[in-house]
Amino acid sequence: MKVTLSVLKADVGSIGGHIKPSRALFDEVKRFVKEAGKNLLIDSYVSSTGDDVAILTTHERGVNDEKIHKLAWDAFLAGTAVAKKQGLYGAGQDLLKDSFSGNIKGMGPAVAEMEFEERPNEPFVFFAADKTDPGAYNLPFYLAFADPMFNSGLILSTKMGKGFTFRIIDVAHTEKDRIIDLNTPEDIYEIATLLRDGERYVIESIFSRSTGGHGVSVSTTRLHNIAGKYTGKDDPVALVRVQGEFPATGEVLAPFEIGHYVAGFMRGSHNGPLMPCPLNVTVSYFDGPPVVTGAAFCVHEGKLTEAADVFDHPFWEHVRGKISEKATAIRRQGFSGPAMLPYSELEYGGVVEKLTALDKKFKLRD
Repeated sequence: MKVTLSVLKADVGSIGGHIKPSRALFDEVKRFVKEAGKNLLIDSYVSSTGDDVAILTTHERGVNDEKIHKLAWDAFLAGTAVAKKQGLYGAGQDLLKDSFSGNIKGMGPAVAEMEFEERPNEPFVFFAADKTDPGAYNLPFYLAFADPMFNSGLILSTKMGKGFTFRIIDVAHTEKDRIIDLNTPEDIYEIATLLRDGERYVIESIFSRSTGGHGVSVSTTRLHNIAGKYTGKDDPVALVRVQGEFPATGEVLAPFEIGHYVAGFMRGSHNGPLMPCPLNVTVSYFDGPPVVTGAAFCVHEGKLTEAADVFDHPFWEHVRGKISEKATAIRRQGFSGPAMLPYSELEYGGVVEKLTALDKKFKLRD
């Protein structure tokens, strides 16, 4: 059976600042999806990560389907109405357009989708991140799909030994999607060269070279490119098929132990370590740290199993302790140097006004 996975995620209101959506908001989105999707969806799953609500759906309509995207848009509008009624912070924050125009991409919410023919057993992981941007997935997915130090299947599996195709998008190019396809293992250095700059070059998809199967889909739109000003970090989602011709679940999860530094944190303007957390986690310290959750499923004839929480294990408690130390270490550096993002990433904030005013006060010394 050919099935489509579509995940759509947005911040439409939060309790006490950037912490978590209210129960009423969450329940309204879940209710709307269940009722409006009766004759449209095969199955659905609604979750929250930080102050964002994500809608995972299965259907047979393919990617970029107008009705699927409209369903999610209307669900987020329903959640926004509750947020406004409750006086929540940032009600409708990620809904950057006044009306739906056929596709939710470019309207604010994060979107990741893939269509494939179901294998006899079809496991996948749905990742959701908050207080960071799409480049946060660059390092862990590079290591999981290209580095035998993290993925022993690249040595042990005949199918995976043929490598993968990385489709990378230039998110700074806003007129049209500017993409490049590079293959492992022969292009591994070129891939690393691009993925080093996660603020510009982002993994959009990864495909198996042995089967052509679509293994990874990442949301890549950037909010400030849509709004023309800073509106918050992009809070990306990702879908990753696992096992068989793709890395095992544990090989995909292994790189998240690093807690690598990513853009985001407070006001989306700092660097902080990405912390793997249990499902439906809140954010806290310095409006962070940047967090990622993982819900593993099997899908059969479009029906989802219950979610398995991939980061809800004693091992990850130890990891979170180490990452907390990394977070406080870089925060002690305040606004100085690499603790805060470079000017190119702050150009949509109030810092522009300050620097413009100060520039006029500079004088040339004789």
